[in-house]
Amino acid sequence: MTIRRLCGALRVRGVTDLLLVLLLAGGFAALPVFALLPSLSGFVAASAVTYVADEVLHSRAPGFVRRLATLQLTRPLRFAVRTVMLLALASRADAPEAVLVTALAVFSVHFAAMMLYTALHHAVRRRRVLPLGVRNLDMSELPIPKQPPAFLYRRFLRKLLHLDLPAHAGLLAALATGGWSLAYTGFAVTVAVPVLGVLALLLQYRRVRRMPVRDEVFAEVNRRLADYRPQVALYFSFAAVSRDFMYQVNMWIETLEQLDMRPVIILRERASFRHLSRTWLPVVCVPKADDLAELELSGVRVVLYPGNAGKNVHMLRVAEAKHVFIGHGDSDKLASSNRVSKVYDEIWVAGRAGRDRYQRVRHAISDSAIVEVGRPQLAPIRLHAEHTPGPLPVVLYAPTWEGWSDDDCHTSLIPMGVPLIEKLLQENVRVIYKPHPLTGKRSAEAAEADRAIRELLRADNEQRGAAEAEAAVAAAKPRLKEIQERLDELAGRLGGDDAEQLREARLPDRAAAAEWQELRAEWHRIFWETRGPVRHNVILKSLPTLYDCFNQADILISDVSSVVADFVAGLKPYVLTNAHDLPDEEFRAAYTTAGGAYLLDRDCTRLTGILDSVRAPHTDPMAPARRTLKEYVLGPDHPSSMERFNAAANALAAKSEAERLEAETELAA
Repeated sequence: MTIRRLCGALRVRGVTDLLLVLLLAGGFAALPVFALLPSLSGFVAASAVTYVADEVLHSRAPGFVRRLATLQLTRPLRFAVRTVMLLALASRADAPEAVLVTALAVFSVHFAAMMLYTALHHAVRRRRVLPLGVRNLDMSELPIPKQPPAFLYRRFLRKLLHLDLPAHAGLLAALATGGWSLAYTGFAVTVAVPVLGVLALLLQYRRVRRMPVRDEVFAEVNRRLADYRPQVALYFSFAAVSRDFMYQVNMWIETLEQLDMRPVIILRERASFRHLSRTWLPVVCVPKADDLAELELSGVRVVLYPGNAGKNVHMLRVAEAKHVFIGHGDSDKLASSNRVSKVYDEIWVAGRAGRDRYQRVRHAISDSAIVEVGRPQLAPIRLHAEHTPGPLPVVLYAPTWEGWSDDDCHTSLIPMGVPLIEKLLQENVRVIYKPHPLTGKRSAEAAEADRAIRELLRADNEQRGAAEAEAAVAAAKPRLKEIQERLDELAGRLGGDDAEQLREARLPDRAAAAEWQELRAEWHRIFWETRGPVRHNVILKSLPTLYDCFNQADILISDVSSVVADFVAGLKPYVLTNAHDLPDEEFRAAYTTAGGAYLLDRDCTRLTGILDSVRAPHTDPMAPARRTLKEYVLGPDHPSSMERFNAAANALAAKSEAERLEAETELAA
């Protein structure tokens, strides 16, 4: 427990990283000792330890490196300490005065060049910040200079700092051999290379002075949008955006691509732009509200919102369009029946359950504003009748996160997650653990439970003798990585900064959609085949997808969330956690999706009986309830969800256009 707390305080992941931290601290503590003794061999060893440990920690424990920076122990300071200790060692070892003076001058020039390079780099980067980002529009006519070469531009401080190595190595070799020419050779390299780097970056600075101004950028983007003539927009903003939130947009992309109208995606944070999935739709990222008003969106008749965020008001002020809240999942959480939704013209829900949920918010949402459109995203989910069981029952545990507040905290991780996994492991099942992407963002207890569950599954994999599966997993990694890189390329995740991505933006090749689907299918096939039939799996990344995990599972254990509503589409048995041990009737009355669920108490005493529904399907008493619940929650199978969603979009756009023409007629009269 002490080690775990120490790892938490230092922001490191485990014992290995903690050992590296101790080596780094011990190395720096030893430097002045060996410098003053003096001990050349001891100093060389301590210096090497600090170099290596520092470098490895930057990759393995970035949280610890950031913690050092908050204590003003920045990387340049650590390099400066090493240099001062080296000069102290040289002085104590009676190095010639000329060598000492030269060394002091060299290191001073090195740090001065580093400061100048940093200033130039910031100047170049500021000039390359454009007011917006674009994907899938041809921006080739904008005169944007190429990004400086990676060796000059990326991780420049790391490279510059390590240029002290020639001088360090030369001086240490000279102290060992007495050949002072070695020291001067190292000094020359340490001075020459940074100076050449500064000169090279000065040339790059001259080029970026010709960057297009704001008005030029907007004029070109608006010209391209005018050629495309968007009619419907998906608008997304999230204050703390990261890749963890982008599922809210990515889940709607394929649906948008099948609309009769021409869609455009509008994002507000640059980070979300980088984590967007593949699409041929035009995408515009506009961070500033004033800049958003500059976009030519006069033809947009419908705006779709997958999330409630403060920046939504910047788009809601567009009176010519109709505004629709579509959400990012249909669940019994407060977010799926929020009074804030009253600001939208319509609210699109999956089925009758969504309508009833909003009607419980008395006098807030008009029934006429609610439209049932189904869930078009659920097409990839296979039905229970199409599922082929494996040698062990597969249990998908997909808990929700802790929410933004305790009022919206439905996660089972904190009160019962670890005991649940322990009991599942006693039942001889195979576990797929897929926590919510935001797990642990607010609650340290949730993060700790998440870590404990991963460790339990790892340890049980070892006991099961999963060495053969681990070898297959390792053998498949190169091919999976190759596929992932190609998927990133097809998704438009180009290298370079925002200006470089805008410079390279082109009209997409729609034929790439087929390759995208084939590669994703191959990735999933390889992933599951190499995992074997008994190995537990922890799923933390976007691949494999949640719906592919649905298709692998025999049964789901989850909390009150949209995951449950989506899982209902396959008609497989599922379990809702009743962490507060409410009476069954009260729990089912409070949460719609509990209507077809097995309820699991906090102590998991019902778990064995529930799993019998998987081991012997004829003993599954909740099957009829699931069939009834599916239509209530997700709507009828015919017409399809896609047809209903498309019809709702067309109808609202026609209404918006009719109101616009009526307003123009009245104004003319």
